[in-house]
Amino acid sequence: MIIECFDGGEVRLSEPSDFRKFKLVLHPTTSPAMQWKGITLLDERNALVSIDLVPTLAGRPDDADWDRQYAEMVAKAREHGWIDAEQAAIRAHIERMP
Repeated sequence: MIIECFDGGEVRLSEPSDFRKFKLVLHPTTSPAMQWKGITLLDERNALVSIDLVPTLAGRPDDADWDRQYAEMVAKAREHGWIDAEQAAIRAHIERMP
């Protein structure tokens, strides 16, 4: 699952059914100071993404099976220590598009 961020605050999901990877992709036009609701950039390589944000993004399949699989992914992320309980967010690796 890839969360794509663009200038102007646009955020959307791509590869929404790939629950084995979870990353944030910043497109080249995004400014380092850009902020997106529900996303906190921790440093150059890591971000926190609100657990509640992901199901609201454009590109999310509208089916109950996706909801179940997303909940399972969050549970596994919690087991591995990738959830920030205080912010109710999932840690995501940041990639920048060239």
